[in-house]
Amino acid sequence: MCTGFFTGTDVSANNDILRYPAACKSLEREMRLGLLAGPDGNWKESLEKVQIAEDMGVEFIAVGEAWSQSIIPWLSVLATNTKKVRIGSAIHNVFSRTPAALAQEYSMLDELSEGRMVLGLGSSGEFVVEHFHGIPFKKPLTRIREYVEIFDTLISGEALNYEGEIFQMSRGFQLHYNRPRNKIPVYVAAITPKSIHQTGAIADGIYPIHWPRGLFEDLRSSLKEGAATTDTPDKEFTIAPFTKVSILDGTTDDEKWLEARGLIHHYVNRMGVFYWQMLERNGFEAEVGASRDAWAERDREKSILAISDDMVRECQVIGSIEEVRAQLHERSDLGADVQMLYMPPGSPEDFKSWLSDILA
Repeated sequence: MCTGFFTGTDVSANNDILRYPAACKSLEREMRLGLLAGPDGNWKESLEKVQIAEDMGVEFIAVGEAWSQSIIPWLSVLATNTKKVRIGSAIHNVFSRTPAALAQEYSMLDELSEGRMVLGLGSSGEFVVEHFHGIPFKKPLTRIREYVEIFDTLISGEALNYEGEIFQMSRGFQLHYNRPRNKIPVYVAAITPKSIHQTGAIADGIYPIHWPRGLFEDLRSSLKEGAATTDTPDKEFTIAPFTKVSILDGTTDDEKWLEARGLIHHYVNRMGVFYWQMLERNGFEAEVGASRDAWAERDREKSILAISDDMVRECQVIGSIEEVRAQLHERSDLGADVQMLYMPPGSPEDFKSWLSDILA
């Protein structure tokens, strides 16, 4: 039995530092990678990048929507132009489409992909839901639960008779199609304690964003606590964290550090209350408070620089290519099942080189 520690590298001070237990050689897990890959302006080039990723062993492609274009057509393109990767949303909100509409769309997508789809759901936030879709942002957790239950019923082929707090259906409608399977996995973007607990009860996976690498197993424990309240207490979960990778090369390091801080800063100050509250709970109360105070004073530079090096390293992957590889393996050993990498800009040839370096 291994009782050693993984020794990581502090890239700012060039000093070895003690990280977390149980990441030693005998307990290393296979590192599994996914890709967050929207059409990004040139959909043909983006598709080529996805196909390169599939050929190189990336196992999951997920696509975000937020307030930009619908991702359903793009998911159809991916479903019919790939062969083995899983494909999913990251995420659809639970306000702008009905659960039955999502079941209709994903039943077709699952047929097109021959059973490779994953439905990713989340609440989004008040600003997007109310000021883009014009729908009151009420009872998001209840809506997520009812969406999953209705979606699962329709995908299974059962008659839809449902009595919920938000939805009531009593005519027994069924969804008929050539099913490759009777269950499409559902992942939820959950970051609050109540939402994580509920996700453990209703879903198959979770998309944590800016989740500290040392707390993945705590997250899994919370999911299992939710599962323990159901008739499937021993089910397995996929933890699929969004993972920004910044490779430092000695020429643009300052810009890359600023970009890395800026991503966290955006979620802390411009994405409602859930993210900054989550980061406070997870050990970054000082950084969050300083960043928010500076932002309230409209001092953007100070607000971004309040995001510490340690906070970036805990929530992202940054360093030389050797350090990036080590950090990705470390995160895997610490409980990140499938790390969802942001697709970098550039040509398909640039992307292939970038991914080759990571996988070398």
